[in-house]
Amino acid sequence: MLPMPALCWLCRLPLRIAAHGLCSVCLRALPPLPVLCPRCGLPAGSAEVACGRCLGAPPRWQALVCVSGYHPPLRRWVHQLKFYRITALRVMLARLLLLSWLDARRTRGLVRPDLLLSVPLHKIRACQRGYNQAALLAQPLARWLGCDGPDGVRRSRHATPQHRLDASQRRRSVRGAFRLEIAVRGRHIALIDDVVTTGSTVGEISRIFLAQGAASVQIWCLCRTL
Repeated sequence: MLPMPALCWLCRLPLRIAAHGLCSVCLRALPPLPVLCPRCGLPAGSAEVACGRCLGAPPRWQALVCVSGYHPPLRRWVHQLKFYRITALRVMLARLLLLSWLDARRTRGLVRPDLLLSVPLHKIRACQRGYNQAALLAQPLARWLGCDGPDGVRRSRHATPQHRLDASQRRRSVRGAFRLEIAVRGRHIALIDDVVTTGSTVGEISRIFLAQGAASVQIWCLCRTL
């Protein structure tokens, strides 16, 4: 019996390279991003220099890379991965993240990370879901880039899911909620998450990395709420 061909996640036509997940036509048709600040990843007047927000109150990290704003088709794929256990999406989504970082490295001169870590879930939520979606994205990325990872941060306190909280509640929720379990001194770190909204979670983890001597922190996410 001949194997069934892999299909593009958008147009559903057969793929020549199954692991890519998207055909070249659909890849080029993904919604383009507006001009984003290279540091916070929010809309800005320039993609080369930090925006006024970052000059006044810079985030804890040094650079942010995203694939898309929080809208279709990425929003749908994130929901399917996160809430509907469609884990077959992970390699395609990780590849999109890799392509976005390679483009940012070419245009912005981003340093290549030597440690690639995922935003953790508390063990209760990880058991309920069965996996950590950020770790599913980080695993192939670490392999492709030859980085250590993706584990090394633990969430030590269970809290209300972030999407149910406003910005100030998110900041209070994550304060002191994470514990670093590996040495990061002198290392360039990429921190992987599915969606960055206010940046409270990745900001708190970045603060811990830098306090422990990390050389730099980049945030890589599928969607940035713009």
